[in-house]
Amino acid sequence: MAKYRRGRINDAVAEELAIALGEVREPKVINNFVSITRAEVAPDLKYASIYFSCIGDSDEALAGLKKCTGMLRHHLATTLNLRITPELAFIKDGSIEHGAKIARLLEEIHAKDEKNDD
Repeated sequence: MAKYRRGRINDAVAEELAIALGEVREPKVINNFVSITRAEVAPDLKYASIYFSCIGDSDEALAGLKKCTGMLRHHLATTLNLRITPELAFIKDGSIEHGAKIARLLEEIHAKDEKNDD
């Protein structure tokens, strides 16, 4: 039962942070097209790992997100009915890049197979 609740909290935090990114005016976040991919909130609600992806410089985007942490936490506090508003830790999510790399490798293998069949 608790696992189901944490899953809902994780989804709600990720969704609300994605909405809050639309209100961010930090150029480092805007210029790198940052998006929230998922959130993992600790069972005691004190900490949350926020995974993000971006098109552009991920280090610059991370610095921009850290600068906006207060505003993002305030947004969570006002929109979610949580006992505690978690501290946010931003982590670059490499799963999209990893998936693109795998897709590219599969295309190369497929192209080699077609070339060998000819």
